[in-house]
Amino acid sequence: MSAPATFSVALVNETATAQLMADLALLVGPGDVITLTGDLGAGKTAAARALIRYLAGDDELEVPSPTFTLVQGYELPPFPVMHADLYRVEDESELEEIGLSPLPEATLVLIEWPERAPSAMPEDRIDIVLTHRPALGANARAADITGYGKAAATVARLKALREFLDASGYMDATRRRMAGDASIRSYARLLRDDGIVILMNSPQRPDGAALYDGKSYSAAVHLAENIRPFVAIDEGLRAQGLSAPKIHHVDLDHGFLISEDFGIEGVIEGDPPRPIVERYEAATDALAMLHGKALPDTLPLDGQSYAIPVFDIEAMLIEIGLMPEWYLPDRNAPLSDEKRAEFFAMWRELLKKPLAAPKTWIIRDYHSPNLIWLADRAGIERVGVIDFQDTVLGPKSYDVVSLLQDARIDVPETVELTLLSRYIKARRADDPSFDAAGFAELYAIMSAQRNTRLLGTFARLNRRDGKPHYLRHQPRIWTYLQRSLAHPALEHLRDWYLANVPPPQSGT
Repeated sequence: MSAPATFSVALVNETATAQLMADLALLVGPGDVITLTGDLGAGKTAAARALIRYLAGDDELEVPSPTFTLVQGYELPPFPVMHADLYRVEDESELEEIGLSPLPEATLVLIEWPERAPSAMPEDRIDIVLTHRPALGANARAADITGYGKAAATVARLKALREFLDASGYMDATRRRMAGDASIRSYARLLRDDGIVILMNSPQRPDGAALYDGKSYSAAVHLAENIRPFVAIDEGLRAQGLSAPKIHHVDLDHGFLISEDFGIEGVIEGDPPRPIVERYEAATDALAMLHGKALPDTLPLDGQSYAIPVFDIEAMLIEIGLMPEWYLPDRNAPLSDEKRAEFFAMWRELLKKPLAAPKTWIIRDYHSPNLIWLADRAGIERVGVIDFQDTVLGPKSYDVVSLLQDARIDVPETVELTLLSRYIKARRADDPSFDAAGFAELYAIMSAQRNTRLLGTFARLNRRDGKPHYLRHQPRIWTYLQRSLAHPALEHLRDWYLANVPPPQSGT
């Protein structure tokens, strides 16, 4: 077991307590346990309340002390939280009655007075000891924070984060939680009198075990495993005239970054959401502009260089392999070894054309959740791009598919075709030799590749990561897949899918 990690913080008032707990909230998640120790009135409930309110995004949320109820539960936007007070517990056997033995899974647990049931506390936990510090002020406290077991790394990271905020001049900023994405990254808005910026927490971590020739999934398909690609690509996109957020401060070693805040104005509207055509036109034009350029395959980074990975055949096959690995078992349609071999043989053949095509930067998730509308800018600079750390070198059709077959909202086929024609017209205007029919074929192939992968990705997010809300996108992905399979170049694949791949369950 790793040695405990400890550091101390002076908290001059409740605002300082709220800032500390917001910073901690950025780094913890479901399954973590935080114990709060201290005398009566030391501020244990105030600290728990601050963390719960931050996660709720509601400074006024009623968070009563659980002294009499013993346990209070909260269904918060990122995950459930349980707040317990063991002061009135006389025997550890009572923990089973109140739902703390065993500790609940997929829940962040805050426990006041853990010393009332010491043997029931897990080895992996964060302990915060709060003590009065009258010399610093009537409401001042000191917090001694210790991480035990696996939580030692979290506390060491909390210390590094606080040092980064202090060095950047944002220690006293107000924190506001931001919704995260499907990754391990987390975000907060930092508010000061001079404006708002975004804090990114991007820990170094591979996505999954080493299952692919000794590599994790993220390494095998060239997903960013630290913050360095984000910084390099950010500066690269800005140099090409696209709107990526300006980076103000960065800690490359620990994976912290403070950047420009593009706001929340998106490129979609309505309920259910649909594309705002003018904004999708600008996003399409931005791709056409980028794809008309000869782009470098290495970028400067901190006095060195960052080589953009190539989206190679193995990466593409591992991605589409998520479909038989995760989606088909969910549909009770696992493949035999023979059918699996057929599947990959077909794809190897089909991917030859896109792999041979001229390469560009593939931003990869160039779609509505990651595009912010910057109305005060002009032309393609109105399209703010915020998620690009997984950029690879590959076929130009890929990002056009990402945009026009948006995984999270319905893009009507008429809108898709109109914007695809707009892209082709822009490319032809720039290069009269541009092959429209050839591009349409590559578009269909990369659509089939991407949507096959997404069926598997969303099944995995549900089953492996406990994120069932992604399943609701599978019927849309299926619709896009059927559109691309209608292309004559995919006839053989279409017949195989018809025979072996059942559609998603309706209503998922």
